[in-house]
Amino acid sequence: MNAKEQAKILIEALPNIQEYHGETIVIKYGGNAMIDEELKKAVIQDILLLHLVGIHVVLIHGGGPDISAMLSKTNTESHFENGLRVTSREAMDIVQMVLCGKVNKDLVNLLDGKGIGLSGIDGGLFRAVPYKDETNTDYGYVGEIINVDPKIVQDLITQGYIPVISSVAAGMHENATYNINADTAASQLASALHAKKLILLTDVPGLMRDPKDPSTLITRLKVSQVPSLVMAGIISGGMIPKVDCCVESVRQGVQRANIQDGRVPHSILIEILSDEGIGTMFY
Repeated sequence: MNAKEQAKILIEALPNIQEYHGETIVIKYGGNAMIDEELKKAVIQDILLLHLVGIHVVLIHGGGPDISAMLSKTNTESHFENGLRVTSREAMDIVQMVLCGKVNKDLVNLLDGKGIGLSGIDGGLFRAVPYKDETNTDYGYVGEIINVDPKIVQDLITQGYIPVISSVAAGMHENATYNINADTAASQLASALHAKKLILLTDVPGLMRDPKDPSTLITRLKVSQVPSLVMAGIISGGMIPKVDCCVESVRQGVQRANIQDGRVPHSILIEILSDEGIGTMFY
């Protein structure tokens, strides 16, 4: 690519930079984009570039593979029920150590002095109660967020930092720590911050009419159209909670929410700074 072509790309990005300048976007980071070192490098580069052009980025992360590895190393029992990791008190200690410690600080370290690491415990950011579903399964220290106080995140943004947040929460009514689904945490924080955009990085291209055929990707979707797609079985399985997070955030004032493929290098920049975009956008 020669200099003229590079300049053309920058000029094409200018309207998008102007639209998002001074706005907040919340990114949920997980999946292969967190494991693959080249993809991780691309995500960090995207975040730093957005930060440098005046877009406020908030990063929320999980860390399932690292948690599983440490649980195995310490012979701490853990298993899954209905897609959720049943978390004993001993397992929660490991989850907190891994997410708030190694994973969080490794990401902060990559952000060239611009990142500040937090957990949902810090500053009363997330408060939760034990998660319950229709099966009445006891998930242990898996939590459901009841209250979000975004002040500590807003303060860091004002001071020019990129908040990097691990998905754990303090107990609402007891002295306890809870493991929180990172998609849910990102959605609720995006709503509390009145973010312009929520991005969920996943290991699929987005919402597809046929999960085996990427050409059936639905690129734009009004939240009012979601119930009919659920009824038709197009939104099913593990995609339902991700879609619910996007729908709820939009209903709570987030302008747009995206489910997009974190396996595509620089997918964040493609979505924010290009006219083409990527993944499925809910609005």
